[in-house]
Amino acid sequence: MDLRRLTDEFTVSPQIETEHVRGIAGAGFRSVLCNRPDGEEAGQCAYDRIAEAARAEGLEARSVPIVSGMITPESLEEFRAALEELPKPILAYCRSGTRCTMLWAITQHGVMDDAEIERRAAEAGYDVSGLLRQLQAR
Repeated sequence: MDLRRLTDEFTVSPQIETEHVRGIAGAGFRSVLCNRPDGEEAGQCAYDRIAEAARAEGLEARSVPIVSGMITPESLEEFRAALEELPKPILAYCRSGTRCTMLWAITQHGVMDDAEIERRAAEAGYDVSGLLRQLQAR
């Protein structure tokens, strides 16, 4: 697994598999959040299988599928609600972790200092600088 911590309460990861879930629970996570639509890529593990494995390990699971590059106001609100409602810490996953990181950055803009958002994302291997410039320009 490639877990990339953004905060003490929120970590992102590329696609996980059912066999990873026991380790996720063992690492102290309490929730799994999927931001990837089923069928996005051949051979991708379906959300329902991940959710079943997560619940078997005592984790909550939720899906807020986002088509890459197509964040809608409704999906952003669903993501924000998941961050508020799911037990923490949360492990969010998508194809590469980028989508989860971008969603997190959008929800943190105006809450956390943008330089801090950018630093945390960069330390996890993601570049949100362009996204933050777009948000600042609004």
